[in-house]
Amino acid sequence: MPELARKNIDSPEETRLFSRGKIDVIRVDGVTVGRATLEAGWKWSESVKPMAGTDSCQVAHLGYMVSGRMRVVMDSGSEEEFGPGDVVAIHPGHDAWVVGNEPVVFLDFAGAEQYARSHARP
Repeated sequence: MPELARKNIDSPEETRLFSRGKIDVIRVDGVTVGRATLEAGWKWSESVKPMAGTDSCQVAHLGYMVSGRMRVVMDSGSEEEFGPGDVVAIHPGHDAWVVGNEPVVFLDFAGAEQYARSHARP
């Protein structure tokens, strides 16, 4: 195994498209990293739910908000709004949407491997 590894998110290994957004994915040294770009008007329950096949997002996220604002509501009813510079942990069982007109850019270090995969895929 090399002592150093590098990949550039601007040259993703995979891009998953969904309504009003996408996630670019790279894998480096056993870690999957995703950069989600979500347009104004994006909402998980409208844009990703059809491909996920679940009532709420069941992926855990640990990430960094690069830009934009996002509101997350947990199935339990608790909610929070995140913005630029925030490092966030979001457990499974949530809905989320872009707040305002600025696109959200979110780096995900925990959930990118499973996020926005069709429920028909293994």
